[in-house]
Parts: sequence; C-alpha cells; structure tokens
Amino acid sequence: MPLVTPLSADHDTETKKLAEFFNETLGFCPNSVLTMQHRPAISKAFINLNKAVMANEGRVTSALKRMIAWVSSNSTGCRYCQAHAIRAAERYGAEQEQLDNIWEYRTHPAFSEAERAALDFSLQASQVPNGVDETIKKRLYEHWTEGEIVEMLGVISLFGYLNRWNDSMGTSIEDGAVESGTKYLSKHGWEKGKHK
Repeated sequence: MPLVTPLSADHDTETKKLAEFFNETLGFCPNSVLTMQHRPAISKAFINLNKAVMANEGRVTSALKRMIAWVSSNSTGCRYCQAHAIRAAERYGAEQEQLDNIWEYRTHPAFSEAERAALDFSLQASQVPNGVDETIKKRLYEHWTEGEIVEMLGVISLFGYLNRWNDSMGTSIEDGAVESGTKYLSKHGWEKGKHK
C-alpha cells in the first residue's frame, strides 16, 4: 500500500494534458505523477522538467538516457524506477542485446566505451557519498562534450528525485512496468518489492 494514494488521471486537467508525454515514453501515466498531483504545481513542474531533461540536443540518445536512468535507479535500489527506466529504454530503441545485458554493461561487447563512460558516470554520481572523481571526468571528456555531460547529469539528477519519491512513497507499480522489469531484470533478482 503506497504512503499516499494516487489521484485519478482526471484530477487536474493541466497535469493530464502534460502527462500525455508519458503515453509515448511508457505507454501509461505513472502512478508517481498521479500522486504528485495532490499538489498540482509539483506534478506540472516535474513533467516539464522531465520533458526538458529527456529532450535530445546532442549525441546522448533517448535509449542511452533511459539506460543512464536504469543504472542510477539500480544504484539506489528503487525497483519502481528500474522497471520504468528499462521499459522506456526498450520503447526508445535500445538494442535488444543491451537490454538483455544491462547488468553487464562494463564488460559486454554490446556497449561502446562512450556508453560505458556514461553509465559509470551515472553509477558514481548516484552513490552517497558521490563517487565522481578525476578518472570519471577524464573518461567522460574522451567521448562527450560539456553539453552532453550536462544532459547526462540532468537524467541522473531527475532519477535521484524519482528514486527518493517512489521508494519513500512505495508507489504502486503499473502492469506495463512489471512486464518490462520481469522480462529484462528478473534474472538478476528484480521483483516489485514494496511497489505492489
């Protein structure tokens, strides 16, 4: 049972219109957004931030952004966000081999060195205490521009918020997210956990 009950998708008309974005990314409006609309200013600000962070302005693809989100969520342990991130990566064209082997991104040949640098950045930036150091910086600058690094950190930071929100809230997970989590992550122990 979640800490706070999600409201109906029809509760706030502005949030409902903005939330159409998630029909593309996930195929449904997340329960986290439905809970945020207890204070519509929060739900609207969150959706607009999400849209800005996930916009593509460089070589950081939509699929890579969602894999960055997955690594961040895996690092913090938020099962809700892990399933959402892998589902969105799938919907945004991540290669099947990458989806099947996301746990082994550091060594699996489906991942490039540039992608490994981005995913290691996500892992280190998501830890407490923060693990971003000169080695991570050097590897990033070998493959990415400053604007692209800003895009990546935007994703990591957005999912830092979502990981805290959904794990603390015990947000009920949607069927579509469970389907993707089971398909790609359960072989390594993923389950709904508290997100029933």
